[in-house]
Amino acid sequence: MKIRYAIYTLTAVCLLTACKTARLSDAEAKQQIGEYYEAAAIYRKVYAKISPQDRFLRGYVAFRMGECNRLANNTPRAVSAYLNALRYQYADSSVSLRLGLMQQKQGAYAEAIKNYKAYLETDPSSVWAMNGIKGSEMAQQWRREPARYRVTRMDRFNSGRSEFSPMLYGAGYDQLYFASSRTKDKAAKTNPITGQANNNFFLVKQDEAGNWLAPEEIEDEVNTGFDEGTPSFTADGSTMYYTYCAEDPEGSRTSEIYVSARANARWGKGSRVAIVRDSVTALGHPSVSPDGKYLYFVSDASGYGGKDIFRARRTGADFGPMENLGPMINTPGDEVFPYARDSVTLYFASNGHPGMGGLDIFRATLDSAGTWQVENMKYPVNSPSDDFGITFAGSREKGFFSSNRNDLKGSDHLYSFELPAITVVIEGIVSDADEYPVEEATIRIVGRDGLNEKVQARRDGSYRVELERDVSYVMMASARGYLNQNFELHTGPEEKSETYLVDFFLSPVYTPVVVENIFYAFDSAVLRPESKEALDELIRMLNDNPNVAIELGAHTDRMGTEVYNEGLAQRRAQSVVDYLIAGGIDPGRLEARGYGKSVPKAISKKMAGEWDFLTEGDVLTEEFVTALTPAQQATADAINRRTEFRVLRTNYNLY
Repeated sequence: MKIRYAIYTLTAVCLLTACKTARLSDAEAKQQIGEYYEAAAIYRKVYAKISPQDRFLRGYVAFRMGECNRLANNTPRAVSAYLNALRYQYADSSVSLRLGLMQQKQGAYAEAIKNYKAYLETDPSSVWAMNGIKGSEMAQQWRREPARYRVTRMDRFNSGRSEFSPMLYGAGYDQLYFASSRTKDKAAKTNPITGQANNNFFLVKQDEAGNWLAPEEIEDEVNTGFDEGTPSFTADGSTMYYTYCAEDPEGSRTSEIYVSARANARWGKGSRVAIVRDSVTALGHPSVSPDGKYLYFVSDASGYGGKDIFRARRTGADFGPMENLGPMINTPGDEVFPYARDSVTLYFASNGHPGMGGLDIFRATLDSAGTWQVENMKYPVNSPSDDFGITFAGSREKGFFSSNRNDLKGSDHLYSFELPAITVVIEGIVSDADEYPVEEATIRIVGRDGLNEKVQARRDGSYRVELERDVSYVMMASARGYLNQNFELHTGPEEKSETYLVDFFLSPVYTPVVVENIFYAFDSAVLRPESKEALDELIRMLNDNPNVAIELGAHTDRMGTEVYNEGLAQRRAQSVVDYLIAGGIDPGRLEARGYGKSVPKAISKKMAGEWDFLTEGDVLTEEFVTALTPAQQATADAINRRTEFRVLRTNYNLY
């Protein structure tokens, strides 16, 4: 599109009548005045007529054909032409550099690095080659580890032609302006720079449900038969700045910044913004700051090389002198399509900073020292192709940009982007020892980020709390009639959504609780190693409830005498107490009691659900067990063999 390349190639020119015969001088003349699309077509015809034996001329034409295709944004043909220039040993070392640039733009990073290194052998100080190698290496890593942005091609907006530089408009950001070379006029003349029709403004709106409608070409006076593009609006929506490229049959014309006022829901005829007095300096890609104080723009005026980004202070309809944004923003390459998001954040496109290939989108933030910190937006916002012209829906991390990725003709199209919110959540259920929900449970959460919150569990015992990344939290679940339970969590630092599942199991104060998974050696009080996890959990529970004193009761099955079983049970209970004391629990809080077989287990609702031969309320007495089948007896005996704790006091050391 001409608007883009009028700035991007530093020239916009009038249409010239095409030559009827393919002559080298015609191609050179068109290349000289910037008509790269037509020049490339003539070079291609000339190249086909040159004998392969004339290696010098073939190399010369191939190189110039590559240059024109590169500047007309036809990357595949540029690569082919540069390869032919190398094949015929064209005596210009920049062929390797140009080829590397185009291969990087195709995502052929290994080949690009090879050619960059070949060029460095002739020019070891080349910033272009060094940046190309660095960008090619980083691009491969960015593809492996992409940023979190979701990027979607907006096929509803796009056509078979080009569309670029979207700009959101309206208080609700429910309107989108963009430039496009699509046209209903089949006889529309072709731009000799791009090979497409001139660009006009199009508008797409959202319906009441928030769905985007089909784009429509605006019929206001701001659209002309020439090129318009890259709109930017003042905060009140009454003024639009844009790039304008006219055509003059008697001489070349450069791109200019125009302004249009909105009245009666229509954009009026544009007029030139007087930032510079001469008609030679190219200006374009305006972006007015949200506070209206500055107009950012691109120019080929004296700077750091290529196109640079400038700004001028806006005072009514007048502008102060041009101010170059300096070497942190501008490079020997091209910096284009600025977008002033706020007073300290600027987005722009560049091929001079290390990037993925063609133009990459960068974010620049002005720090307290007045220095710009520049950061590549990375993949998938950027690609090996040209990515540029970004717009945001206010403070939200979503919007649109333009890119020619995956388009063999090099045409630009519109893409949406959105950064999904990171949600870090902890959720779970507060249950009792039998895994039934505890009603009216409370979860208190204290975090190093300052969070101090009490959350009431729902009737089903469930809870859910949103947390922050990379923060330590302490949680405590409590309920009347139950012991507290604590949990510590440090959320991960990764930039991704996470859900942590943490269930709490509260022990009742007034009912004995079986300590599952405590095992002893056969006919012995020696704790087996696999008991450690359950015992350590018991230590944590006692630490969570420092004023609780408990009884550790050991029970046996019906086998053996009462005296023997009580002695064995007492020794087993003492083994558990000894382990807890060794784990740091005050001996005064612990009491060992061996019950032997004197207190058979009463079947709970949960246990009745696990074994179909048992009913809630059954008591596993010797009489009850002996009436069962042998297999059922073994199960009942195993249930009776247990270690339980019972709360004795909840005010230990309180007084």
